Amino acid sequence: MPELFRFFGIRFFFFSKEHLPIHVHIENADGDAKFELKPVRLVENHGMKNKDLKIAEGIIEENQDLIENRWKEYFKPTKIKTQLYENYKCLV
Repeated sequence: MPELFRFFGIRFFFFSKEHLPIHVHIENADGDAKFELKPVRLVENHGMKNKDLKIAEGIIEENQDLIENRWKEYFKPTKIKTQLYENYKCLV
Protein backbone atom coordinates (compact mmCIF):
# COMPACT_ATOMS: atom_id res chain seq x y z
CA MET A 1 0.00 0.00 0.00
CA PRO A 2 1.66 3.18 -1.21
CA GLU A 3 2.29 5.73 1.53
CA LEU A 4 2.12 9.37 0.52
CA PHE A 5 3.50 10.95 3.69
CA ARG A 6 3.19 11.25 7.47
CA PHE A 7 2.43 14.41 9.41
CA PHE A 8 1.65 14.88 13.11
CA GLY A 9 1.38 11.12 13.66
CA ILE A 10 -1.12 10.72 10.79
CA ARG A 11 -0.27 8.39 7.92
CA PHE A 12 -1.64 9.31 4.46
CA PHE A 13 -1.87 6.47 1.94
CA PHE A 14 -3.90 4.58 -0.62
CA PHE A 15 -4.33 0.87 -1.18
CA SER A 16 -2.74 -0.88 -4.14
CA LYS A 17 -6.19 -1.93 -5.42
CA GLU A 18 -8.23 1.26 -5.36
CA HIS A 19 -11.28 2.65 -7.12
CA LEU A 20 -12.49 6.01 -8.36
CA PRO A 21 -13.14 8.75 -7.32
CA ILE A 22 -9.63 9.72 -6.23
CA HIS A 23 -9.40 9.55 -2.46
CA VAL A 24 -6.85 9.16 0.31
CA HIS A 25 -6.89 7.01 3.44
CA ILE A 26 -5.46 8.22 6.72
CA GLU A 27 -4.72 6.51 10.01
CA ASN A 28 -3.25 7.20 13.40
CA ALA A 29 -3.21 5.45 16.77
CA ASP A 30 -6.91 6.23 17.32
CA GLY A 31 -8.37 4.93 14.06
CA ASP A 32 -8.66 5.51 10.35
CA ALA A 33 -10.65 7.58 7.86
CA LYS A 34 -11.07 8.27 4.16
CA PHE A 35 -11.29 11.60 2.31
CA GLU A 36 -12.32 12.19 -1.29
CA LEU A 37 -9.98 14.56 -3.05
CA LYS A 38 -12.11 16.81 -5.28
CA PRO A 39 -13.68 18.38 -3.43
CA VAL A 40 -11.91 17.45 -0.21
CA ARG A 41 -14.52 15.85 2.02
CA LEU A 42 -14.60 13.23 4.73
CA VAL A 43 -16.45 10.10 3.60
CA GLU A 44 -15.60 7.62 6.38
CA ASN A 45 -14.31 7.83 9.94
CA HIS A 46 -13.55 4.93 12.23
CA GLY A 47 -12.42 6.30 15.58
CA MET A 48 -10.31 9.32 14.65
CA LYS A 49 -10.75 12.45 16.75
CA ASN A 50 -12.26 15.58 15.19
CA LYS A 51 -9.09 17.60 15.80
CA ASP A 52 -7.03 15.03 13.89
CA LEU A 53 -9.56 14.96 11.06
CA LYS A 54 -9.35 18.77 10.77
CA ILE A 55 -5.54 18.61 10.67
CA ALA A 56 -5.68 15.88 8.02
CA GLU A 57 -8.24 17.79 5.97
CA GLY A 58 -5.97 20.85 5.92
CA ILE A 59 -2.96 18.77 4.90
CA ILE A 60 -4.96 17.13 2.11
CA GLU A 61 -6.20 20.51 0.86
CA GLU A 62 -2.65 21.88 0.83
CA ASN A 63 -1.35 18.79 -1.01
CA GLN A 64 -4.23 18.04 -3.42
CA ASP A 65 -2.06 18.28 -6.53
CA LEU A 66 0.66 16.08 -5.06
CA ILE A 67 -1.87 13.43 -3.99
CA GLU A 68 -3.62 13.48 -7.36
CA ASN A 69 -0.31 13.21 -9.23
CA ARG A 70 0.87 10.30 -7.05
CA TRP A 71 -2.49 8.56 -7.58
CA LYS A 72 -2.31 8.99 -11.36
CA GLU A 73 1.33 7.90 -11.40
CA TYR A 74 0.55 4.71 -9.47
CA PHE A 75 -2.79 3.91 -11.11
CA LYS A 76 -1.99 4.32 -14.76
CA PRO A 77 -5.13 4.68 -16.95
CA THR A 78 -4.92 1.08 -18.15
CA LYS A 79 -4.74 -0.18 -14.58
CA ILE A 80 -7.85 1.80 -13.55
CA LYS A 81 -9.78 0.75 -16.67
CA THR A 82 -8.97 -2.91 -16.02
CA GLN A 83 -10.05 -2.60 -12.41
CA LEU A 84 -13.27 -0.78 -13.31
CA TYR A 85 -14.05 -3.54 -15.79
CA GLU A 86 -13.41 -6.21 -13.15
CA ASN A 87 -15.60 -4.39 -10.61
CA TYR A 88 -18.52 -3.82 -12.98
CA LYS A 89 -18.37 -6.65 -15.52
CA CYS A 90 -21.28 -8.36 -13.77
CA LEU A 91 -23.46 -5.37 -14.75
CA VAL A 92 -22.64 -5.64 -18.45
